Amino acid sequence: MSRSGNLALAYRLRWKRRRLLFRALRKRRQLRPVQDRTAQIAPGDILLASTMRNEIIRLPHFLDHHRKLGIGHFLIVDNDSDDGTQGYLARQPDVSLWSTRHSYRLSRFGVDWLTWLQIRHAHDHWCLTLDADEIFVYPHHDTRPLQALVSWLEQNRCRSFGALMLDMYPKGRLSDQAYQPGDDPFAILGWFDGGNYMIQRQPKLDNLWIQGGVRARRFFADDPRRAPTLSKTPLVKWNRRYAYVSSTHSLLPVRLNHVYDDQGGEKMSGVLLHTKFLPMVIEKSNEEKKRGEHFANNALYDGYYDDLAGNPDLWCEASTRLINWRQLEAMGLMSKGNWV
Repeated sequence: MSRSGNLALAYRLRWKRRRLLFRALRKRRQLRPVQDRTAQIAPGDILLASTMRNEIIRLPHFLDHHRKLGIGHFLIVDNDSDDGTQGYLARQPDVSLWSTRHSYRLSRFGVDWLTWLQIRHAHDHWCLTLDADEIFVYPHHDTRPLQALVSWLEQNRCRSFGALMLDMYPKGRLSDQAYQPGDDPFAILGWFDGGNYMIQRQPKLDNLWIQGGVRARRFFADDPRRAPTLSKTPLVKWNRRYAYVSSTHSLLPVRLNHVYDDQGGEKMSGVLLHTKFLPMVIEKSNEEKKRGEHFANNALYDGYYDDLAGNPDLWCEASTRLINWRQLEAMGLMSKGNWV
């Protein structure tokens, strides 16, 4: 691209970021504080931000796992739950909670709400932005806390950290599994697809676009380019001028998306273990199809929801059993770079 073209793109992206921040400012009126404990946030605390709805079954493990990693405070938006999620979260001493009944889709799938909370509370903090069905792991996460990771990132002048969302699934039909709140989901979701990933760089935002895994194989085999995007940048040293563009797949300013090495080496990266395929996904799929809140063009995904509601067995002979993060690194699904 010519120099004038680069300048024009930079100008457009600068205005796009301002529009996204203004959207968040307007959407703040949709949030009602339930428990605001943000006065407890200390300098240096690592935060976790999430929008969720009806996740009472996942919450005990989700909170416990990320507390053990070193999350100091949770900023959570509850989107009109009716299963006890809101009450459970309100009782947690390290959770600040807001609620809304407004449209998840029209808030850019919750991103506008979280952007406002990050403007207010996450400036100059490392912030992990996740869905309730994502469990964050990284090299040495079993022995080194998040504080060690972000300290290393700061020493290496990195303000963002990329991760692959890895769809985990059981062996056998989804409804044949049993899961209770607090259980380890990976005692059931012990399998993943290890080698069918497509990757490309998106030149406009300089981010990676990765597709594949079990959803591409099982639900989008006829048109894998429609499969969900698996590349994310969930961990960022936040600044009130930052904004996610599309979920956590890309951000502005563009430099935050450069979480990969384009000179032949490897940057450190992590994995988001995706727990979507717990047995309640069958009921949730029917609900999500009716609500039409999870995709910009929901009609394109009707077949996907119908397949999930049909209680499939996602396992195949090529499925790989999850062992640990070192296995994921050896398979090229995460990297420890030069962090030794």
